[in-house]
Order: sequence, then structure tokens, then C-alpha cells
Amino acid sequence: MGVLAYIGMSTDVLEEGRSKQRLGIYAAIAGFLLFSMIQFRDGPFIRPHPAFWRVVLGINLIYELSMVFLLFQDLNTARDYMVLLDSNLGKPLPEKSYAEDCSLNFETLWNALDIFCVAHALGWFGKALILRDYWFCWILSIAFEFAEYSLQHQLANFAECWWDHWVLDVLICNWLGTYIGMKTCEYFQVKHFSWRSVRPFSFAHSRRFSFARRRRNGPEEDVDTSQTVAQPPAENRDSSLTPKKHKRYGVIRRNTQKVLKQFSPHDFTKFEWAGTTSFTAYFTVVLLLSVFLAAELNPFYLKFLLWMEPSHPFVIARLVGVFLCGLPAVRELYQYMNDS
Repeated sequence: MGVLAYIGMSTDVLEEGRSKQRLGIYAAIAGFLLFSMIQFRDGPFIRPHPAFWRVVLGINLIYELSMVFLLFQDLNTARDYMVLLDSNLGKPLPEKSYAEDCSLNFETLWNALDIFCVAHALGWFGKALILRDYWFCWILSIAFEFAEYSLQHQLANFAECWWDHWVLDVLICNWLGTYIGMKTCEYFQVKHFSWRSVRPFSFAHSRRFSFARRRRNGPEEDVDTSQTVAQPPAENRDSSLTPKKHKRYGVIRRNTQKVLKQFSPHDFTKFEWAGTTSFTAYFTVVLLLSVFLAAELNPFYLKFLLWMEPSHPFVIARLVGVFLCGLPAVRELYQYMNDS
């Protein structure tokens, strides 16, 4: 808040005749996210910190309210509002079709390989982390291709060749992302972690811990020096491998591992949706599939209607935000199904 107050009272911002609408919108968003970090409830995740997931919930709420607001505006007004956020927007984009040449040869296959193949794989990697179920991902992947078939009369980039739909998308990119995502889920599920809080890095703490452990275990037994193995002369030993440096390196490595573990899951639950066990479970699974399919189609329509390039930061930020919001949302839905 102090940074916002400083920027708001600086002379450069208060310069007469300068548009301050964009800066005001960003400042209002930052203030709301600060409030959400302090006041919102904790979610199911605690790593890297509960406050991070409170901010994610705040971002989700801002995005939802923004979509509700744009829903009640006409198209030209919505495009004008996007110009307030980025002055480079508001320009019509050319339509591109991927079904102009469907002949199956090396040239057409090579032309079909672009950055969107990597985006497909990364997207399905994220969906696998959210859904954590093979058959769920496969049904969603096939359903999206049928949705592209049925909506290609509205969006030109939904028109693709048959091998682009079923070979390049479903069998290669989507499968690869889903497979790596599920293997990541299995890795976090079976690997054992000793989760502990990250202690401050201190060599003195390590020495005090070793001294307390010796006192707790009692005095050491006398060692028969006649049975010990002779050590090489000090001048023949590598000075870089002294016990003191080994100990210091071990402390640094342990503390580094603890810091890295702070950004990995505290625990990982395997999802077993069991959509046919009851009508409620079946309805919930079908509803989740429908919501996911709508979320898959949503960015294509937003890009087309609001004139945003696929590489625009708003589009990428939205995908990242939906991924972060989907992780705790699906986890809470699964927990609700099991508890009820």
C-alpha cells in the first residue's frame, strides 16, 4: 500500500493531461489482491504458502467479475475497455484456417508443426495435473475435437485437416502432455518426503544440534585404537575434503533441499472419480466435463471477439491463472464428492 501511495502522489503520475485510467485500474487490482491475501480463507493447498493461494483466489474473483461486466456490454464497448488496459489492442486480426491443404505429405506435416503443438502439450500437461485421471483427459480431448468440428463455421482456426485433428492433436500432442502429467502425478504420489518446516540457515544451529544429540545418547564408548585403520599422512590428503568442509557442504545441501521442497506439494491425492457409483457422482463428473470443455473453448472466442493475438500477455496470463485456479477448485470438488 505504501508503494501505491507513493506512485499515486508522485508528480509524474499527476502530470496534467496524462491519462491515468490504466494506472488506476492496475492500482485497484493490486489493492484488492492485498486485501484477498489477508482476509480470504485458506484453500486445500499450503505450499508454497497459503497466502499465495489466497491471492490466486482473488485473481479468480477479479477475472470472474470482469467477465460478468463484459457480458453486459456491446462488442465495440468491450473492445474499447481492452484498449484501456493495453493501447496496442483494438486492431482487427486476420483469420487463419488450417484446412487449406490437407494432402498428407512431408511439406504439409512440416508446416503444421508450430508453436501451438508445444502449447497443446503444455496445456494437456496442466489438465492432467488438475484432473489426475487418464480416462477423464481422453474423453475431454476427444470431445474438444468434436467441438471444433461443430464450431468451425464460427471460428476459422477450428477448421483443420483430419490428420491434424486426430493424429497431430489427439494422438501426439495431447497424449504426450497427458502422459507426462500423469507420470508427474505418480511421482509425487509414491515418492516419500519428510516434510518439515524450513529452518534458518545456521552453522551454529547444526553444531548445537549435534551437541544435544551426543548428550541425549550418552557418552561415547571407548574406541580401541589398535583396531582402527591407519589414516594416510595429512600431506597426502586433499585439503578440499576435510571433515569440516564436508559438514558445511552437507548443511548447505540440506537447507537447499528444504527450500526446494517448499515449492513442491505437501501431499498428493490420487483422484478416483467413480462416475458410475451413484447418480450424484455421474452428474458431478458430467458437469465437470462440461465446464472444462467450455473453459477450453472460451479463450478462442475471447481472442476472436476482443482482437487479441495468441501470444499477447493477457492471453498467456489468463491460461496460467485458469491453471492455478483449477488446481484447488477441482481438489475441493473431489473432496466434496468423497465427503458427501
